[in-house]
Amino acid sequence: MNTGKIISDLRDSRNWSQAQLAEKSTISRVMIGKYERGEAVPSIEAAIKIAQAFGVSLDYLAGEGVNASYDRQTIERINGIQDLDEGTRSVLFNVIDTYIQNFRTRQAFAK
Repeated sequence: MNTGKIISDLRDSRNWSQAQLAEKSTISRVMIGKYERGEAVPSIEAAIKIAQAFGVSLDYLAGEGVNASYDRQTIERINGIQDLDEGTRSVLFNVIDTYIQNFRTRQAFAK
């Protein structure tokens, strides 16, 4: 997926106009439109501002990298888990695994 499509999809998911994104990112509405239409590619500085406005990582905005499907809040949580001691991480992973297993079970029986 290209960056312009990602920007457009993120903007639509938040029900923001191009003008609202322009205001939140300090990038002109004209440039936002050009990015979305694929007529221009945001500079790294512009991409950072847009990513910050949406609360996503640059990986997410570019549609690449290991963290491309995660929002910034999820990435911060994952990074925080890495700082925990081994015992605490183990307990946390057991809880997470239980929730995931329960979710998948509910999905399987809902079909």
